[in-house]
Amino acid sequence: MRQITYCEALREAMIQEMERDGKVFVYGIGVPDHKAIFGSTAGLVKRFGKTRCFDTPLSEDAMTGFGLGAALNGMRPIHIHIRIDFMLLAFNQIANMLSCSNYSSCGKLKVPMVIRGIIGRGWGQGFQHSKSMYSVFAHIPGIKVVIPTMAYDAKGLLISAIRDDNPVIFIEHRWLYWQKGGVPKSSYALPFGKANILRKGRDITIVATSWMNVEAVFAAELLMKEGVNVEIIDPRTIVPLDEESIVASVEKTGRCIIVDNDWLFCGFSAEVAARVSSRCFGKLKSPVRRIGFAHTPCPTARHLENEFFPNAKNIIREVEDMLKLKPMSFDGIEFYSHEKKFKGPF
Repeated sequence: MRQITYCEALREAMIQEMERDGKVFVYGIGVPDHKAIFGSTAGLVKRFGKTRCFDTPLSEDAMTGFGLGAALNGMRPIHIHIRIDFMLLAFNQIANMLSCSNYSSCGKLKVPMVIRGIIGRGWGQGFQHSKSMYSVFAHIPGIKVVIPTMAYDAKGLLISAIRDDNPVIFIEHRWLYWQKGGVPKSSYALPFGKANILRKGRDITIVATSWMNVEAVFAAELLMKEGVNVEIIDPRTIVPLDEESIVASVEKTGRCIIVDNDWLFCGFSAEVAARVSSRCFGKLKSPVRRIGFAHTPCPTARHLENEFFPNAKNIIREVEDMLKLKPMSFDGIEFYSHEKKFKGPF
């Protein structure tokens, strides 16, 4: 397979689905501008016209309601939010309308709508531009929540989301956009509720979401030099959740750390920890541990921001503590190199 970026994979998925089905359209603030949502919607206006790829007013609630109406009338809208924080302004539509339409109509109404929400660090973006939110959406029955890490998964899961007759929140970390991976040119759909084992191991299981998988893989490579063999599970979708793959891994290793790209309290990591603790109780060699955002609004100053967001350092130290290992030296290792590729949205 040819190597393309995560961003190119998203764009290709939309193009192929828009060509396959004339009912698919893309809209949102900044969608048709010169930056085209980090490049993920580049060329769509020229290819499909202004009726199938268009900008919107700065009114998240109204624009989400517009998508709901279109979906109820047989269209397949893809609504893009360049910052997921402001999807809170559309929360009434999401929690009280999109999620309930199928249930309240006894299955007569379908809502084939995808909402692409973008998360992740920037340059001192502060507390209003740093949330992840996916545990909030996962809490609501009737909504599927997808969080791909790999380029291959981004394309296959977005195609599945577009074809699904239920509302799907599709969450993308902006630092993943330049990550490359093998992606087929042909169209393909990946099933929801099937985790990806990014790395096989025997000593400890790490369940990671979104960008934290990149950090977990880096940590695992460094730990391997110390003789620690880490298994990494990427759930890919948290609703539905592939609980069986996580449980099977923990039953094998006897240890589990959940590395969440979010706050920990009442979050996805707590859900996984509860399920693992319940189902693997007799196999666990130590209590389940969790790593995530510091429980505070995100600071703007760089040195504080580095304390707020976890990375491979935090993972390594947690593994060492769990296994009662001597801390390795970090001399000569660069832990904050990824942001150098981040160009910003504008």
